[in-house]
Amino acid sequence: MEDKFGREIDYLRISVTDRCNLRCRYCMPAEGYGNLIPHDQIMSFEDIIRLVQAAAKLGIKKIRLTGGEPLVRRSIVELIRLINEIDGIQQICITTNGQRLADMADDLKAAGLDRCNISLDTLDPKKYSEITRGGDLSKVLEGIEAAKRVGLLPIKINVVAMKGFNDDEFADLVELTRDNDIHVRFIELMPIGHQDLGGDYGFISNQDILAQFPDLIPERKTEESVANEYRLPGAKGKVGFISALSNHFCATCNKIRMTSDGKIKPCLHSNEEIDMMGVLRSGTDEEVLEALKATYGHREQHHHLNEGAAPIDRDMNKIGG
Repeated sequence: MEDKFGREIDYLRISVTDRCNLRCRYCMPAEGYGNLIPHDQIMSFEDIIRLVQAAAKLGIKKIRLTGGEPLVRRSIVELIRLINEIDGIQQICITTNGQRLADMADDLKAAGLDRCNISLDTLDPKKYSEITRGGDLSKVLEGIEAAKRVGLLPIKINVVAMKGFNDDEFADLVELTRDNDIHVRFIELMPIGHQDLGGDYGFISNQDILAQFPDLIPERKTEESVANEYRLPGAKGKVGFISALSNHFCATCNKIRMTSDGKIKPCLHSNEEIDMMGVLRSGTDEEVLEALKATYGHREQHHHLNEGAAPIDRDMNKIGG
């Protein structure tokens, strides 16, 4: 199904929890768990399945589960199995910080998970602990190896680029793609929620990063990809650049987002949210379908961050990546 600007919508991102086992400085405030959504306001598996069933009828083919950290949601493997049984869903992905991935990779793959994106902003254990407020880099690296072993491929590593924090590691991160089927993707730091980066870290554009690697060869861009992709000569993996601020990709945006408390966000960078929880819990299947279809009409032509719009209020752990 298309929105009013003619963009085909076939991708739904669902936040299954606002809980997380990390406290990344660009994602949530230091108090972390102090302002979480009450459990009775979080979507149940029944709510999520009703949503995905309706979405599939509207042409959604790809589901991504996010958080918070989705792997801390109890019985997440069972949810993946249930989604995998829905006609029309062709791909199920997950975005994770990787802390629990090594222990769960086999079960996730068996349930129907196709691939995973792993958030990893640095290869330095001390810096990783600093930016995540206590995370263990070794667990992420073990998770990457487990994902490779069970075939959750290609693995995409999401790197939030921050001047003064990881700009001295870009070459090492790019080098990961040379001998591995790994896609490293640099994501521009976005002004969302209540970030706590201090005065030392700041924005760096993907154009500035790309200029540091003249050997990268452009890949042919697919319509559904938000990343401009490149490859080192002879490399197995790719290097991607997701430039939400400096060169936004709104014209080809094919996704909608559902927050963990049952609200559709037509655009990540807008405060507008459409509450679906009531219809999911008490409406008929047809009413759920019509309510979801109506949200497509709220999609904007583009976000306005590059025009000086204020950051949205919600933190990323409440929205979903």
